[in-house]
Amino acid sequence: MQIKISARHGNLSENTREKIQTKVEKLLRFHDRLSAIEVTVDLEHRETPEVDLRVLAEHKHDFVATTQADELLAALDIAVQKVEQQLRKHKEKIQDRHRGAGHRRLGVPEEAEE
Repeated sequence: MQIKISARHGNLSENTREKIQTKVEKLLRFHDRLSAIEVTVDLEHRETPEVDLRVLAEHKHDFVATTQADELLAALDIAVQKVEQQLRKHKEKIQDRHRGAGHRRLGVPEEAEE
């Protein structure tokens, strides 16, 4: 899996890049088939940095979150939480789809089947 960290309108220190990488690697526990994570930090307004987090999953659509906060790591935390929620919801939807047919049939009354 690839993790790409980039910055617009400024540079990120190596220490900050390591912190960002550590935080986004935690997304792997929610979905086992993530192919890439792209983090773009926009430092145009230094007092309120913007973080764009894009997670690419195999055979699925992209999961995207964009946030702006007073501090860079706070914005990153919010973006990671948003993507975690999207991954959880997607995983629940898939699990419900796989369980769907058999469980629905059990709930149907016998008169309705005739």
